[in-house]
Amino acid sequence: MPQNQKPSYLGHRQRIREKFAAGGLDHFLDHETLELLLTYCIARRDTKPTAWALMKRFGSLAAVLDASVEELCTVKGIGEQSAQFLKLIRAVFKTYSLEEVKNKITVRTPEQVLEYCKASLAGNADECLELIFLSVRNTVIGTEIVSQGSLDRVSVSPRKIVERALAAKAAALILVHNHPSGDPTPSMDDVVLTKEVARAAALLGITVHDHIIIGKGAHYSLKANGKI
Repeated sequence: MPQNQKPSYLGHRQRIREKFAAGGLDHFLDHETLELLLTYCIARRDTKPTAWALMKRFGSLAAVLDASVEELCTVKGIGEQSAQFLKLIRAVFKTYSLEEVKNKITVRTPEQVLEYCKASLAGNADECLELIFLSVRNTVIGTEIVSQGSLDRVSVSPRKIVERALAAKAAALILVHNHPSGDPTPSMDDVVLTKEVARAAALLGITVHDHIIIGKGAHYSLKANGKI
């Protein structure tokens, strides 16, 4: 390469950044979004082959961001620093989603908290149970993961859930958990736990608005389906 000739990838980096500056991500494909992100953590290298390698390995942008650091590092071109950067992007999205939910005047329907639920738990390899605590006006006052279990079961008592709601000074709560299998259909244990929590909480003046189960590209609301 002549001494005064710049590497071709520098022009591509500039063009993809200018495309984002002009119109955001609306017209970006998943691999282009990854290319753009990687320009901020990979220096002096074309990010397109790495973006395509990530897409081939995981299948989608969401799956890339859901992958663990260890899984990301198996892809050629991704080191620990790049993997941590991609995990940071997902963590920021989760925080942003929670702030958006907190800014709602009231929270009563699954749709109002669904984006946060997806950001928080979708793609987790382990089954987790998270509580969303609400004030008397149904504004979000906090969240807490109360159980993180194996791939096939969340084990937590109704008493523990109600105790955490009391500690948060919550007037109401929403239960959220994920099914790593991808199918959000509730098990009998899910339904029984929800009903037991609702009964125990009601004795202390706390309302259980819903139990939302997050699957792969789908969700299930026990409230909307008449299970509570």
